[in-house]
Amino acid sequence: MNLEKDKYIIVEVIPTHSKADKGIIAQISALKLNGLKLMDRFDYRINDKLIENNGLKEMLEYDKSSFKYTDNPLEITDEFKKWVEDYPLLLIENTYTLDYLKKLNNKKELIYSYLNMTHSYNVINEIIEKYHLEPSNHLVDLLYEAIIYESNK
Repeated sequence: MNLEKDKYIIVEVIPTHSKADKGIIAQISALKLNGLKLMDRFDYRINDKLIENNGLKEMLEYDKSSFKYTDNPLEITDEFKKWVEDYPLLLIENTYTLDYLKKLNNKKELIYSYLNMTHSYNVINEIIEKYHLEPSNHLVDLLYEAIIYESNK
């Protein structure tokens, strides 16, 4: 895929459990891109009362007004399925993300080869350092900035 010319989506899934059959999606953030141009964004969360893990609840305290909220966990995946159309998905992580998005037939791949990096538990900090980015809770935005920097090389 040519990230400077093709249409694609950068997606981050935050689940309540590492296995889709034991949890629900707490948040999906995604950017729909046409090459390097941002076309749309998708920021959806379940309401706090559906999250039993206090650590996860605290982690999702940022930018509350920029997300759409629902009491129905299935609404997030249903709305996301409509929103992604047939665009390929660039993922931040592939174990639980693939499990939660398995019903989507879209092509799915990790983003790191496009950034000349490999996935690790510290990869977001490595991206921030490599591209001299300001830290952000919006990981899809950091990845978008990294793609832009990479295209300017």
